[in-house]
Amino acid sequence: MDVKPKKNLGQHFLTDLNIAKRIADSIDYTQQEESKPVCLEIGPGMGVLTQFLLNRNDIDLSVIEIDRESVEYLVTHFPQLYQQEKIIGGDFLKANLNELLPKGFPIICGNFPYNISSQIFFKILDHKDEVRQVVCMLQREVAERIANKPGTKEYGILSVFLQAYYDIEYLFGVDRSKFNPPPKVQSAVIRLKRNGRQSLPCDEALFRRIVKESFGMRRKMIRNSLSQHLNGSAAQERFLTLRPEQLSVDDFVELTNSIS
Repeated sequence: MDVKPKKNLGQHFLTDLNIAKRIADSIDYTQQEESKPVCLEIGPGMGVLTQFLLNRNDIDLSVIEIDRESVEYLVTHFPQLYQQEKIIGGDFLKANLNELLPKGFPIICGNFPYNISSQIFFKILDHKDEVRQVVCMLQREVAERIANKPGTKEYGILSVFLQAYYDIEYLFGVDRSKFNPPPKVQSAVIRLKRNGRQSLPCDEALFRRIVKESFGMRRKMIRNSLSQHLNGSAAQERFLTLRPEQLSVDDFVELTNSIS
């Protein structure tokens, strides 16, 4: 028996097998160790994507699902995962991933619930030293916001935070007709690959605060949105008449250092 999509969980099950295969094939991971890297799929639902992830012999798949009905479905239809205790029933946002996957989880994949996709990414940032790659489908507007570069209207807080540690590619769009039930918005698939930056060359807590405060008044110039932080130094002068969407990650680092 199929699982009934639940509105309160933001469930929209992908029905197009070709799209599911494209997502699974989009994982581009060069194995550097003898053991296979762990891939954690978030919200597998009825396993449309799961079946293609299992076909990849270069990853070690585990799944995490909050919906009990979906978990029961997965146990029945993917006994190989169940027997290896790789079906995790629970909320990704609340899970202690280091306890669940003690070997680490360098790859995260999935059709992210659109209502919590930003929260998922903030949790991924908390584990940025372990998560080397993310391939996911989410609301197209959010995908564009994450992938777009400075100077575009979609560029925002999440863009800066994620682009500080990941190289991001917008892969392809997915029409709303490919889901059951069809969402009200269009979707897209993106890929994030960890860059070489281990840490930011600035006070990272202050960096996050500066980015959030500047985008909190994104239509205003930096001289207005961050007026309480500015000290009139020459290092800050070139930023004063810019708006936050015009600043790159490196610009925000420089601005943070001038303030600190």
